[in-house]
Amino acid sequence: MPISPNQGSTGGGTLVTITGVNLANTSAVTFGTQQATSVTNVSPTQVTAVSPSGTGVVGVTLTTPGGTSNPLSFFYVGAPFKSALSASSGPTAGGNTVTISGTGLSTATSVSFGANTATPTVISDASLTVVVPAGASAGSVSVSVTTAGGTNNGFSYTYIDDPTIATITPASGSTSGGTALTVTGTNLSSTTSVTIDGTTAPFSVINATTLSVVTPPGTAGAVDVVVTNPAGSATSVGGFTYVAGPGI
Repeated sequence: MPISPNQGSTGGGTLVTITGVNLANTSAVTFGTQQATSVTNVSPTQVTAVSPSGTGVVGVTLTTPGGTSNPLSFFYVGAPFKSALSASSGPTAGGNTVTISGTGLSTATSVSFGANTATPTVISDASLTVVVPAGASAGSVSVSVTTAGGTNNGFSYTYIDDPTIATITPASGSTSGGTALTVTGTNLSSTTSVTIDGTTAPFSVINATTLSVVTPPGTAGAVDVVVTNPAGSATSVGGFTYVAGPGI
């Protein structure tokens, strides 16, 4: 006589289906020492019931006018605990994979990023991976994991749009580097790197629309400036010109 599912939350509330024979007129379904609620005789071979709260492994029995059945094992599962999210931000388009670490993750069935839900790949009880779904718009959303033991929140994930570059001031400077640039655009607050002609340049974020950048040494001529954040990159082609110093 099988029971499905054979596990559920310690808080109770799991709807289970018990299949067997001679189940007509079932008067009670018991989980360990506690009686289930909402017992329904679906047919002479099937009964549904809602599990009460409990812990550990308990025997589930049915009582009919003919007696009490043999016990079936039901496993109570605690709510998951999340300890780490491998990435706290990513593109609004989604598609990047993140890893969630914690405990009680082996029965995970879904991971929600705000109102959008994705199906995870369970690695172990302590780890799962999930492809982030697309977000409705840029901004922070809560992340929750649902398992047989319940749902646990606690993480925040930020959807980020690609950066853009509007202006670079000044537009030229010495090949020896050290020129202080002001770069304006959009979605710059989460900038992770700035390169000038492929060389990493030191920068600081002023606000969401402004960066302060110092040019590295370079070769005379127009070069590309690239700004990158977790969502992607923006390139200003020939956006800065290195100018060689005078020689005598």
